[in-house]
Amino acid sequence: MKNLQFMTMIFCLFFAGQVVAQDTTKRYTKVPVGYLMVLRQGDDVLAHIESLAVKEKIPSANFSGMGFVNARFGFFNFSTKEYEPKEFNNVELASMQGSIAWQDGKVSLHTHGVVTDKDFKAYGGHLLKAVVGTGSVEILVTVHDKKLERVLEQPLGANVLHIAPSYRPGNK
Repeated sequence: MKNLQFMTMIFCLFFAGQVVAQDTTKRYTKVPVGYLMVLRQGDDVLAHIESLAVKEKIPSANFSGMGFVNARFGFFNFSTKEYEPKEFNNVELASMQGSIAWQDGKVSLHTHGVVTDKDFKAYGGHLLKAVVGTGSVEILVTVHDKKLERVLEQPLGANVLHIAPSYRPGNK
């Protein structure tokens, strides 16, 4: 009986250790144009891109990607100045494009994409969230040499990428 209890305790400790073990798989590597990122099931796509931008001190960049995701798209309602969300689960990310900039000292992503379902129907728009589904997501981040900022522009009520520090609406 004591041997059974001892074995049970060992099994539980081993299993608990496996559950809390962190995933140490490398998610990105440096390439000539910037970074190549490969995310795995359960990874938050946008959070990993933001983390990369902070960790590698990326001044600004564009990125593109593809893979398998559970996605939330949003259509920007200019009347309410809010996104109207819609979820798509277990879909193929046929295309994702975006930009990395900064706003108020924090990373600011602007991401759009297209997903397709098993019937080959396509849906797309502003990507609010994407979590890697079965499979992976591959992302190429092309880094730029200038730090770019986003600024909330009125009356538009949206964040707009500014390509020069002195640029303001109406000032060329």
